Amino acid sequence: MDERLFFSSTSRNRKSIEKVLRKVLPSQGTVLEIASGSGEHAVSFQNSFPQITWQASDPDSLHRKSINSWIKVKRLQEKMPTPLDLDVEKMPWPLSKQFLTSLNAIVCINMLHISPWSCTKSLLRGSSLHLNKDAPLFIYGPFREKGKTTSASNENFDKYLKEKNKLWGIRNLEEVTKYAESKGLERISVTEMPANNISVVFKKI
Repeated sequence: MDERLFFSSTSRNRKSIEKVLRKVLPSQGTVLEIASGSGEHAVSFQNSFPQITWQASDPDSLHRKSINSWIKVKRLQEKMPTPLDLDVEKMPWPLSKQFLTSLNAIVCINMLHISPWSCTKSLLRGSSLHLNKDAPLFIYGPFREKGKTTSASNENFDKYLKEKNKLWGIRNLEEVTKYAESKGLERISVTEMPANNISVVFKKI
């Protein structure tokens, strides 16, 4: 049964994200993707980085079904594990000791603005707890910088998000960085991306 979901933004941004990931991902081990959504990114990056194991996760059962379906369609069952039922706010994260020995990076794409600020804090806190020294945390999405959105379209998008859920909205990069630093994560790069998005990379110190 084909239970795949298709998110239009995925096909637009995955190549630009991949370029940044090539600079920061480890040469081996496991990458944990938080809030994998449809799974389109997960299977694409698994194919692009065959030397690593891409572990998808999502708290939404429909999303996990979609991820599994994408894995089957792309014939990646022997390489990719089934997605984890992982909610960043539910600590501890459901990660086994064996899994943690191979965990070399965490990736989070387009989650911060469509979730409460508490989820961002949990992502940073959990990443700090589970990553080894110098391992990267990659975050992608729209951000405010110095309190301002990077474009008029992002300002309108922020208003739209808050109308849907008052706890949602585009986060301040400085505020995210400050909280990350308080949890032992150092910001090492900020890359401007297409469609007024940003890629931010932290590392565990």
